[in-house]
Amino acid sequence: MTTAVLTSTEIASLWTQYMNDTMAICFSKYALATIEDAEIKTIYQNALELSKKHLIRIKEFFDQENFPVPYGFTEHDVNLKAPRLFLDAFFLNYMLVMTYHGLTGYAVSLQVASRPDMREYYTECNHEAIQLYNEIMDVALSKGLYTRPPYIYSPEIPEIAQPGFLTGWIGRKRPLSAIEISNISFNMNKTYLSKALSMAFAQVANDPKVKQYLKRGLNLSTKITEVFHKFFIDTNLNFPISWESMVTNSTTPPFSDKLIMFHIGFLSSAAVGFYGAGQAVAMRRDLSLAYMKLIGQQLLFSEDGAELMLEKGWFEKPPMAEDRNRLMVKH
Repeated sequence: MTTAVLTSTEIASLWTQYMNDTMAICFSKYALATIEDAEIKTIYQNALELSKKHLIRIKEFFDQENFPVPYGFTEHDVNLKAPRLFLDAFFLNYMLVMTYHGLTGYAVSLQVASRPDMREYYTECNHEAIQLYNEIMDVALSKGLYTRPPYIYSPEIPEIAQPGFLTGWIGRKRPLSAIEISNISFNMNKTYLSKALSMAFAQVANDPKVKQYLKRGLNLSTKITEVFHKFFIDTNLNFPISWESMVTNSTTPPFSDKLIMFHIGFLSSAAVGFYGAGQAVAMRRDLSLAYMKLIGQQLLFSEDGAELMLEKGWFEKPPMAEDRNRLMVKH
């Protein structure tokens, strides 16, 4: 049976994964050069092997289609001799959050795949990501490095919401629901990662414009953290400590400015989607409005980062649909 050509959605999934995995390989190699804890090092060794395996498979898909393989990131984008920039605890938390993105991305890639071999591939990727996530969580719990989300007490019987449940702008505000707490907790951990990375990367970036952009990212992450903290404080809920103390005082860059900008851009773009998911289930009007504001701020920050990458010649163009108007003018 003739294999169907890759669809645009399948190409998008493969292209995006290739870019992300080449970045992940650079980060994992640097992590392995500095991590001291044996269990955390094993996690990164496993993650590195998965990324390498993915690249081989993606190249095979592209070669079968005579589709150009992206440049992505190479050994020129990482300095394995750079001093330690992060503590082991950061590396573990970092990989935990990055598996969130992997689990989400692979699930979407499976849903938009139609070819049997693509569906098989992304089913395998999902299983690998689940296994890695469970491995990371087990280690984090055993080392006391994972702060569980807040606990709530069970009501005696199911309750029906009363008028006023959706309020939140003025007057008395009801406590957060478990659904709202879940999304805030999730987004808070992701913001902790962005905040710590922005600070660390601002310490080591070479280009003045990149350094300034990262400082702006640090300020934005700080403000977003304060927004999430305020909702928890008002409901008398605990929240985990942030991760800045897990960044060392090194000023030697382990990564190229190009990789740094791509990484921050990836996290910013992902944040927009996760804030949208949080807004969709936020049933308090003030929380929904807060998410709307965060989405706008994050979109503006992401766009400015993309403009900077374009200015520096670091923005690799994704696969595009044909420009029919240009073709008609050309001929």
